[in-house]
Amino acid sequence: VQLQASGGGLVQAGGSLRLSCAVSGHTYRRYVMGWFRQAPGKERDFAAAVTWSDSKKYYSDSVKGRFTISRDNAQNTVYLQMNSLKPEDTAVYYCAADNIVADIVRTSPYDYEYWGQGTQVTVSS
Repeated sequence: VQLQASGGGLVQAGGSLRLSCAVSGHTYRRYVMGWFRQAPGKERDFAAAVTWSDSKKYYSDSVKGRFTISRDNAQNTVYLQMNSLKPEDTAVYYCAADNIVADIVRTSPYDYEYWGQGTQVTVSS
């Protein structure tokens, strides 16, 4: 499975960005898809995830109400719509796939088997 993240960039505080993660490889629809982020000098943190059925979505407290995760199985793509961005959202954002084959969301990066290369998001104040 290969993941290709895109859509990062520089935006002012209060602005919006939409990240995309194109997935290729075997049985895409079975994966729980997640977005993580890592700021300089910090650990990789969970941001959002969606089950393969699109029935369950989970967000970290820091992004809840501002970010929306979605997936388009026909396009083999998962998205992260980020609104009301804050300087503290600045990080490299990674998409990841969890081959759990169950309709639940896990938030630890160690549970995700496949990772994209990351895309930089910078929010200026």
